[in-house]
Amino acid sequence: MAHEVEKMVFAGEVPWHGLGTEIDDATTFWDAFTMAGLDWKVDTKPLFTGEGEKVTHRASYRTSDNRILGIVGPRWTPLQNRDAFKIFEPLVESGDLQIHTAGSLRNGERIWALCQLNKQNSEIVKGDEIAKFALLSNGHDGKLAVHFGFTPIRVVCANTEAMARDSKASSLIRVRHNRFVKENVEAVRDVMNLANQEFEATADAYRFLASRSISSADLEKYVKIVFDAHTKGEDEISTRTKNIILKVTELFENGKGNDLVGVRGTYWAAYNSVTEYLNYTKGRNSNNRIDSLWFGQNGTMSRKALDQAVALAS
Repeated sequence: MAHEVEKMVFAGEVPWHGLGTEIDDATTFWDAFTMAGLDWKVDTKPLFTGEGEKVTHRASYRTSDNRILGIVGPRWTPLQNRDAFKIFEPLVESGDLQIHTAGSLRNGERIWALCQLNKQNSEIVKGDEIAKFALLSNGHDGKLAVHFGFTPIRVVCANTEAMARDSKASSLIRVRHNRFVKENVEAVRDVMNLANQEFEATADAYRFLASRSISSADLEKYVKIVFDAHTKGEDEISTRTKNIILKVTELFENGKGNDLVGVRGTYWAAYNSVTEYLNYTKGRNSNNRIDSLWFGQNGTMSRKALDQAVALAS
């Protein structure tokens, strides 16, 4: 992941990818911001054709080193990193949130702050808890809107999980880059209670999965549905997909936390075998896993895996 993560900080245990500078309770909010390598600004500049003709779109760039971050529309307005982080400052200072990781991806094209809600973890079964996190992300590349979302993380294995349904709290804060972007992002402060309610609804969905046993035949059916192989005959499924199905089936048996009493043999274990694969295995290498889990294909697949598990278990 080294070329995806430009710089980052983390609190607590070293992240599974092993990168970043550790911070602790003595680290101030803005010290963490600086240590995360985010104390820089973004501006736009005009673009020209090879013949010297000015075009409508503009280039976004980092003023500290003039690195081009993306091509943006004429009305695109940058949300500066410091302005984005100001949203979290009162919540961190009040103790409602704690910075977990923060940094930039793709040499500054995307920035994030992942904060843990300092509320009690949700227990799914004895010894298996879900911690509650808020993710603020912002794209300087013209492709990613400012987004404030929520994600559960399974403590026993650090899997990034999916919310049980589209988050109403998240949808309130997803905004485009325009001249009102700063005012819109400040609505984050109004959605924290709603977010906690949605975490509890998600935990209920997880508990439901843990209450339902799954047979080997249904496990195979479930994994094939998630990876779009359920409508194909055995001779039509690619070797790569067969290997994925085999790996996920193995994780169902020996994945992190799947041997716990109350987890083993359930739809909860089946779902977590998929999320462990997405968190730790899927892809040619580990370089783009954070980006894909939060913003791309792996995140979409995680939500699909949860939806299908609930549907099949019902």
